[in-house]
Amino acid sequence: MAATLILMRHGKSAYPDGVGDHARPLAPRGEREAGLAGAWLRATMPPVDAVRCSTAERTRQTLAATGITAPVEYTDDIYEANPHTLIELIQLTDDAIDTLLVVGHVPGIPWTAWELAANRDSDQATELSRKFPTSALAVLEFDRPWAQLDPGTGELTYFHVPR
Repeated sequence: MAATLILMRHGKSAYPDGVGDHARPLAPRGEREAGLAGAWLRATMPPVDAVRCSTAERTRQTLAATGITAPVEYTDDIYEANPHTLIELIQLTDDAIDTLLVVGHVPGIPWTAWELAANRDSDQATELSRKFPTSALAVLEFDRPWAQLDPGTGELTYFHVPR
């Protein structure tokens, strides 16, 4: 069994006056780069079977801009989540799902990618550890069921920054 996990940071957000963090929308650059991320996903990755997305407005808009149309579960658990929480959430994925996309925030998304990667000395991991820009994607492959994902059990195969 092979499981593919795609961890995505939301697109560049706007900072309108009087709008709280959870309600901040994407900036035009964020819309464009999230669209580029979606095009890259469709061109290089297996089809996404399911999505878990933060309930924040900018993550919802990021997902919409990617054009990914897989079934979505919106959850508050991703907003401000640490790697432990995100890994637990990912472990709940049904084994019928081969490719899962998680759309969230920093620091949870990059820290989770780092925690799950076994190949932390790879070029991808080095790049990821330096900076995880908006709309960036970390792709990890696992040779085990979702419930058995633990730190250091995945292969970080791609780190992509759509520009």
